Amino acid sequence: MGTKMIDNADGCMAQEMMMRMAHQIELTAAGLSAGDISLFVDEILKAKDARIYVMGAGRSGLVAKAFAMRLMHLGFSSYVVGETITPAMTAGDRLIVMSGSGKTRTVLDIAETAKQQSGRVCLITASLPSPLGDKADCIVLIPNFRANSADDEITVGTRTVTSNYTLFAPLGTLFETTSLIFCDAIVSVLMGRLAVSAGQMQEHHANIE
Repeated sequence: MGTKMIDNADGCMAQEMMMRMAHQIELTAAGLSAGDISLFVDEILKAKDARIYVMGAGRSGLVAKAFAMRLMHLGFSSYVVGETITPAMTAGDRLIVMSGSGKTRTVLDIAETAKQQSGRVCLITASLPSPLGDKADCIVLIPNFRANSADDEITVGTRTVTSNYTLFAPLGTLFETTSLIFCDAIVSVLMGRLAVSAGQMQEHHANIE
């Protein structure tokens, strides 16, 4: 019985999509406003003795949760909006919102509530102007930009196929993935500003999991 030959086309296509996404994220990172990023970092540092709340809907919410965890590792009092242990917001606390559209109704309602409590709102978004942008005290714009809208031919395994750009990074994928990388980069900046080592962060890591 002969050995079945496996067509590697799907694997090669996945690699191609990963490389294209990495390239697009690199282009996006280079185009971000250093000034806006510095203001965002400053807002976080000013909340060292206050509370930081994070939120987002859908996949953006998952990125927000990951950022809240790292902020906690850095020694901040960080909370995820909607969790049962999240305390009341007070004046001077920060709300970090992640919203690609900048208009998700539930997120907008919470941002409005934060402003009513004299909190400050920091927005990471792909869309401006927007209702959330109107509420924010600082904004980092991360465009959900797909570099090319045309199909092209690439060699995949043993055959040449048309790379369909409708399959590349659908919906808010680029915004969500870039936001995660951006937040991890901010963590590195905060480590430097606060002189916190990875070993010190490890001391805050969960030890009953």
